[in-house]
Amino acid sequence: MAFKLLFQTDVGRNPWQQAMDRMLEEEPLPDKSREFLEQLVKGTLQHLKEIDQLISQHSREWSLERMANTDRNILRMAVFEIKYIEDVPAGAAINEAVELAKRYGDENSGKFVNGILGQIVREMTSETSGQVPESTEG
Repeated sequence: MAFKLLFQTDVGRNPWQQAMDRMLEEEPLPDKSREFLEQLVKGTLQHLKEIDQLISQHSREWSLERMANTDRNILRMAVFEIKYIEDVPAGAAINEAVELAKRYGDENSGKFVNGILGQIVREMTSETSGQVPESTEG
């Protein structure tokens, strides 16, 4: 649902809160799930500039504008989870993003999303451990 809301906000230019209200009228969620949904969407949009910069650094040959709309929004959501939600393991966020990319993207979306997220996590891990990041292709 968070991916669909981010997609509607990005591509359809729909205000996220209105889109969420409509979506939840059709598909109600328990309070805890609704809170997490709102955290994902609101947080991703609040940190969009920083998230987009991070994605752009690791997708050298693909500008954000050139990326498939699905891939771009899946990456944004996953980067937010990895970078800002402490109790979501990076591996779980990556796996979920890859599955979404396979479901909603084209035949190469899963590999593309996995590659970029893998690079981002490696860089974040090397920064926190004090190691110099390895050069990555891709």
